[in-house]
Amino acid sequence: MSPRRDRDRRPARPAPTRAPGRSILVVCEGERTEPEYLRGFIAHVKNPLVRITIAKERGEPRKVVEIARQLRSEAIERAAKEQDDNLAYDEVWCAFDRDQHERFDDALAMARANDLRLAVSNPCVELWLLLHFREQPGARDRADVARLLKQHLPSYEKGVRFTDFAMGLAKAEERAARLAADAAALGDAAHKNPTTGFYLLTRSIAGPAHERSRSRAR
Repeated sequence: MSPRRDRDRRPARPAPTRAPGRSILVVCEGERTEPEYLRGFIAHVKNPLVRITIAKERGEPRKVVEIARQLRSEAIERAAKEQDDNLAYDEVWCAFDRDQHERFDDALAMARANDLRLAVSNPCVELWLLLHFREQPGARDRADVARLLKQHLPSYEKGVRFTDFAMGLAKAEERAARLAADAAALGDAAHKNPTTGFYLLTRSIAGPAHERSRSRAR
């Protein structure tokens, strides 16, 4: 027998593995509020499979959707090239505000056509933060919501720390879900003020295990 055949064979390259969970990409319109809140929340729930990206071109929701679509495509191509499905994302989210954007409906349509998930706040993400402290304030503009938020959190303009919101998270999700249900019943889920889909994003990032533990803690 050839001595070459007697040599120890190199072990086969193991298949790529990843901790259980879903790989998530979130593309944010805002450069401070959403990313700071989400990074703190991600650390709180200990989910290493979430990537936060801030859209370079801000002020237009359609740009957020375009960037999210591009990054997902690039990840899919990279996964195929390296034969590692873990490099692709299981979920891609777009987080932006309703405000007075003229092409808001275009952004919604593009996101849905490309199977991108939405965390849209109307009028703004400060509504989501406010729901950690109180019930919904009725239809308001951005300035009104920010003013109400500062009544509960005077330091808000200096930055966002998730620790300031952690105790109210479960209530915020419940309140946001009720707003969404009310809007859907009226047939205006995408445009009703006030509404926020941020609770869908936090629930997705937290995952079912954390959701169960939070339910037991109530």
